[in-house]
Amino acid sequence: MDESVIAVQITINGIVQGVGFRPFVYQSARKHGLRGHVANTSSGVLIHAEGEATDVDSFFQNLETRKPPLAHITDITRKPGSVEGFTEFTIIPSKPGKETATLISPDMSVCDDCLRELFDPADRRYRYPFINCTNCGPRYTIVDDIPYDRPCTSMSVFPLCDQCRAEYEDPGDRRFHAQPNACTVCGPQAALFDRNAEPVGAQDPIGNTIELLKAGHILAIKGLGGFHLAADAENESVVGRLRKRKGREEKPFALMAPNLAHIQRFARTTPDEERLLNSPRRPIVLLQKKKDPVLADSVAPRNRYFGVMLPYTPLHYLLLDPKRSNFIALVMTSANLSEEPIAIDNDEAFRRLSGIADFFLVHNRDIRLRSDDSITRILAGSPRPIRRSRGYAPMPIFLKSPVDPILACGAALKSAVCLTKGKNAFMSQHIGDLENLETDAFFRQTVDHLKRILDIRPEIIAHDLHPDYLSTRYAIHYAMEQTDQTDLVRIPVQHHHAHIAACLAENRIDGPVIGLAFDGTGYGGDGAIWGGELLITEDHKFTRAAHLSYVPMPGSAAAIKEPERMAVSYLLETYGENFRDLEIPFLQQMEPRKADMLVQMIAKGINTPQTSSLGRLFDGIAALVGLKSRVTFEGQAAMELEMIADRNVAGAYPFEWSSGTRREISTRPLIQGVVEDLQSGVSSAVISGKFHNTLIRLFTELCREIRTETGLDRVALSGGSFQNALLLEGLIVSLSSQGFSVFTHTRVPANDGGVALGQAWVAAARTRR
Repeated sequence: MDESVIAVQITINGIVQGVGFRPFVYQSARKHGLRGHVANTSSGVLIHAEGEATDVDSFFQNLETRKPPLAHITDITRKPGSVEGFTEFTIIPSKPGKETATLISPDMSVCDDCLRELFDPADRRYRYPFINCTNCGPRYTIVDDIPYDRPCTSMSVFPLCDQCRAEYEDPGDRRFHAQPNACTVCGPQAALFDRNAEPVGAQDPIGNTIELLKAGHILAIKGLGGFHLAADAENESVVGRLRKRKGREEKPFALMAPNLAHIQRFARTTPDEERLLNSPRRPIVLLQKKKDPVLADSVAPRNRYFGVMLPYTPLHYLLLDPKRSNFIALVMTSANLSEEPIAIDNDEAFRRLSGIADFFLVHNRDIRLRSDDSITRILAGSPRPIRRSRGYAPMPIFLKSPVDPILACGAALKSAVCLTKGKNAFMSQHIGDLENLETDAFFRQTVDHLKRILDIRPEIIAHDLHPDYLSTRYAIHYAMEQTDQTDLVRIPVQHHHAHIAACLAENRIDGPVIGLAFDGTGYGGDGAIWGGELLITEDHKFTRAAHLSYVPMPGSAAAIKEPERMAVSYLLETYGENFRDLEIPFLQQMEPRKADMLVQMIAKGINTPQTSSLGRLFDGIAALVGLKSRVTFEGQAAMELEMIADRNVAGAYPFEWSSGTRREISTRPLIQGVVEDLQSGVSSAVISGKFHNTLIRLFTELCREIRTETGLDRVALSGGSFQNALLLEGLIVSLSSQGFSVFTHTRVPANDGGVALGQAWVAAARTRR
């Protein structure tokens, strides 16, 4: 035997199954003249390779540098093997094992190779709306169980034709073991129906859909992770009709445009935003409107931004093909009534959406788990998720150190769950607000599905401190029902501790840090509603170093929907009952009886919890300057306050805080400054600019004071308020200029969509101790 020949055993973990990894290894090994084999195992991919040392080294380097587009390697090991004298390199059958550690790829947009075939009249898949290969297409939303093979997906009901079977079995083909592989002969088909579920006689359902959209109809269109409601975004009448039918008064609609050139007709783009738009994940990206947008005003009223995405399925590309349609953009919003989960099943769609959609473009490939479009924004030079879902889930967050199997149940709003395994924290897709039975059922289905496809049996269950959240109740019942797991541990985690811990986990750092946790609602350890918190945070514990002073929240949840209630509360806190004598437009426009009723509620403590929430302060200021007395969606008043802010204002309002180990930040100087500006006729844009400047200076000064006491020079920013670009970017710049290292979210949302990750991290730290 040639003594120059060596053998190696290579084990690769990560997203390496169902993404063309074995054919990539096969072709690379043959290119380098190696012999041996590659196989899938329960934990990843196992390679035995024999050849000259230099060829083996080059082959090994290629595994990471030239891997398939959808592959993601989390761990790769190489060790010497025994030379067995193989004469060729082959792909051998999968090797079963006791424990599964492979990862399921997220759904990805159709690749360029498939697009070329889609529009090639000579190709057998010409204009086939379900074309895909190992480098693109559905994954997470079609899988039932592990292993990720066709029988365990919703494609199991579509037997492969001879030609597709040949591709599927050929290691040299781009569709080798592409589980959704199909064609017109053997795969899913699209069909058009009216709202009574009666078929519309059409040889060309997609062409007919285009004509219906042009005529001003609303279409329910089945996509990758659920249905969209689609309408011509230029047509003010149909967009207004969609708002009325859907029960979505003012919240912006998402848009889908054919290409970048079309987007640039109504929105501004930067190179970073263009890269994000064109990425295989195809998220919705928030883009600044042009001054004279060509789209209907009601697409995104009173907002500086459009939420825009490019097509990501073949069907989308066919609908928006400029050669057949002339849409600048389509409204493509989640197909649901407000507060309900997105529809995914054909019968369910007809039942739930017949009062909204005029026609339905459906297909017969089942969606196993709903997955909304992800929403992102470029802030401070980085893409930041606002809603992490399609294209991202269930891609794990890679942790600094391994943890026990944990199920973290998240909070109540913008719900997502987290399951951990080793160094992987698997965040679910966006579930929604846990406020009704439909979303609660989706929550439970998501937990069960992730446990099954990731082969995780939780030993620890973490949840929010709030006793009445549906996610908390689920955690309590789950722990009680697992009678065969006597050592199952249940760990409640305070909401804002979880926010900062999520930032630590995704940045792979340990505490302590100074944590700024800013949001609208979070249950505090004292029973109050927190949300303007400065916490000295470690992995397993926190100390409350400072917070906004408590003010009454008259009506509790009603104060969230009616920001004018918070404005009255701040005025009462600052001026006493004499606030009624202030000559400001807000009070002149408010019914005196409403103000009297709120004062009485506060005086008697009727349904009036105390809050330190920065989100409620934003609401109060927005109402005071005349923006919003009532809102139709969560965070609307704060968003509009950000939208109107004069970015060129340099001034700020006074601020002060109490002394001691737990400082209370008084809102009185701020409110007094705002009222004086209102009395002087200062514009709401200037007041908003000064308000944002005040927060940035206030919290920078507080961090400096706490650094002097503690020596801590690292600051973590988390919470829904950090979706505000002025606040996030302003604090990053201000704190960095003072010598702080600032950590923020770029992998999970800063809002409650990231809380479950923090809960898992805290639970792991407490268990270790």
